[in-house]
Amino acid sequence: MVNVWIYRETSGRLAGTDLTGYKVEALDGSIGKVDKHSDEVDASYLVVDTGPWIFGKQVLLPAGTVSLIDMDEQKINVELTKEQIKSAPEFDKEKHLGDVQYQSVLGGYYGGTAHRA
Repeated sequence: MVNVWIYRETSGRLAGTDLTGYKVEALDGSIGKVDKHSDEVDASYLVVDTGPWIFGKQVLLPAGTVSLIDMDEQKINVELTKEQIKSAPEFDKEKHLGDVQYQSVLGGYYGGTAHRA
C-alpha cells in the first residue's frame, strides 16, 4: 500500500518552503488556498480553506495526493476531483489535527486515489 502521507518525488516539493497561501487545484477546478501544512515524516499534509466552494469548510489532504507544486505560480495541483474532496471524511481542525485515528480513516479514504509510483 502506498503511504499517502509523504510527497511524491515528482511533486516538486522543496523541503522548508512555506506553502501557506498557495492556490490548490483539483483535476476539475480550483478548491481553495493552503491555510496550514506539515512536513512531518510520514505525516505530511495540507489544510485547504475551501472558501465559498464548500462554504466555511476546510479539508485535510495527505501529501501523497499532490501531483505538482508550481513555486513560480504558487499553485498546487492535486490528483483528485472536487467531488472526491467534498465527499472526504469531514475535517475539524480543533479535533483532527494530530489525531492518529482520523489520519488512518483519511488515509484509507485517499489510499485508492493516491498515485502508485
